[in-house]
Amino acid sequence: MDRKQHWEQVYSSKAADSVSWFQEYADRSLAIIRHLRRDRTSRIIDVGGGASTLVDGLLDAGYNDLSVLDLSGAALAVTRKRLGDRAQGVDWIEADITCFEPPAQRFDLWHDRAVFHFLTTADNRASYKDIMRRSLHRGSHVVIATFAEDGPESCSGLPVVRYSLEELRAELGPCYKLIGHERELHRTPWGSEQSFLYAWFRVVR
Repeated sequence: MDRKQHWEQVYSSKAADSVSWFQEYADRSLAIIRHLRRDRTSRIIDVGGGASTLVDGLLDAGYNDLSVLDLSGAALAVTRKRLGDRAQGVDWIEADITCFEPPAQRFDLWHDRAVFHFLTTADNRASYKDIMRRSLHRGSHVVIATFAEDGPESCSGLPVVRYSLEELRAELGPCYKLIGHERELHRTPWGSEQSFLYAWFRVVR
């Protein structure tokens, strides 16, 4: 089963609030974006945000140039249905982030919670980083949340790569200046805990 088939099956067979990474409110991501002081016209993309509630919070906060990318059309459909008429103001992108063709107009902020740690091969990570770099401009921000070094070794039946802060900084490279970071002990819908690392960067070259 390829990656797309895997995630389509996940979101077709489970309720969005019954997967381990579910958040009723994306409070931590929203707080980081507020901290970065991006104005409400900033172009923001949520990578792997198919069924995430981050887009709800961004719309509530007045952001009006939003894109949500996910490999799973079923995941995107969950959020479009949830948003109702408000979904018309969002750009929905069904694509694999490792082979996504960035638009001509670059993004001001790239958000990824729980996608990057699923890229377990150097080639996939290189493709992701190349696309991210081509999608952004100098001064753009990147917010990435991955499993921390003491987080799970697998998720949704797939292996993951866990990161310390220094490992994540080294993986992204010198084009990104670290601005801040924090840890989160995420509680799954069934009560177990997962250790996440959130880090946010500015594109400097």
